[in-house]
Amino acid sequence: MLVIFIRTIVLYTLVLIVMRFMGKREIGQLQTFELVISIMIADLASIPMSDIGVPIFNGIVPISGLLVMHLLISFFNLKSIRFRQFVCGKPSILIYRGRIDEDALKRERFTINELQERLREKDVFNIGDVEYAILETSGIIDIILKPEKRSPILEDMGISAKYEGIVYDLVIDGVVQFENLKKLNKDYKWLKKQVVKFGFLPEDALVVTIDGGNNIFCQEKKKKKCQKR
Repeated sequence: MLVIFIRTIVLYTLVLIVMRFMGKREIGQLQTFELVISIMIADLASIPMSDIGVPIFNGIVPISGLLVMHLLISFFNLKSIRFRQFVCGKPSILIYRGRIDEDALKRERFTINELQERLREKDVFNIGDVEYAILETSGIIDIILKPEKRSPILEDMGISAKYEGIVYDLVIDGVVQFENLKKLNKDYKWLKKQVVKFGFLPEDALVVTIDGGNNIFCQEKKKKKCQKR
């Protein structure tokens, strides 16, 4: 049992490292070659993990080989458009200028019902509202609604919005995020001065954040919510 336990930890760590090298895509956004590699890695890891009669290197070596293949394919994808199209394919336009492209549906083996289902997943319930529907190489469908069906934005109403930027974490669970302080050209002394206004030190904060308008939010670890400055 101890041997199986150790083999499981080793193979799990290896698979975790390999998947980390493969990037941060969601499962639904994997390219075909990435999905194939993921399935093969899971299969190769499961056999030596559960069968102690199979040498652990019978899993480590092919999994490492798949990682090398993934890195090579990713490299050539970046360097060559033709190679990228060969491996990943090209996006297909299923709806063009409000009309369904029947030939594209047949090529992609898509039925009208499947297309409608995908549109409903995007909160589009009337196929007549769609100007363009593009089937991406990852299998996801992106849509562009007809102008009169789109939600209005501030630009449509002639309103200019104030720049907001992004929110930076300054303290998480009592740990000061010095990297973010550096990005903001701030230091611990400045952070302490801001947090002390709320009645405690940065190390006692559950969370401290700052937004693009220099508004600070903080909350003490003991669930005592501070007021925004």
